[in-house]
Amino acid sequence: MPNYFLAVNHDENGAAEMAEMTMEQMQPIFEAVDAFNTELQEQGAWVFAGGLQTHDATTVVDNTGDAAVVTDGPFSESKEYLGGFWIIEAADLDAALEWAKLGSKACQGKVEVRPFQAEG
Repeated sequence: MPNYFLAVNHDENGAAEMAEMTMEQMQPIFEAVDAFNTELQEQGAWVFAGGLQTHDATTVVDNTGDAAVVTDGPFSESKEYLGGFWIIEAADLDAALEWAKLGSKACQGKVEVRPFQAEG
């Protein structure tokens, strides 16, 4: 069965709003994401998932030249950044999109769906 990357994207406005939320306000989102994770696991679609630190915790390594260059921060300017992800198994893109709809609802954010490259 194919694997799909479900990316939870954030932007600066959303990050600022989330930073102002209390734990009491965040709790329903945490619970909804936990329920979504449980459903993925129970349905056999779960492979792996994780939340990421904010984009300012990024370190970029470029070893394409004569020497490796290590820099702090994101490589490029972007309106959105990756905040977390799920790796799932789904029968096809349509099934992955259905999971993404549920994930988006749970985390209250946009979810990008990207298929993995076929093996072999």
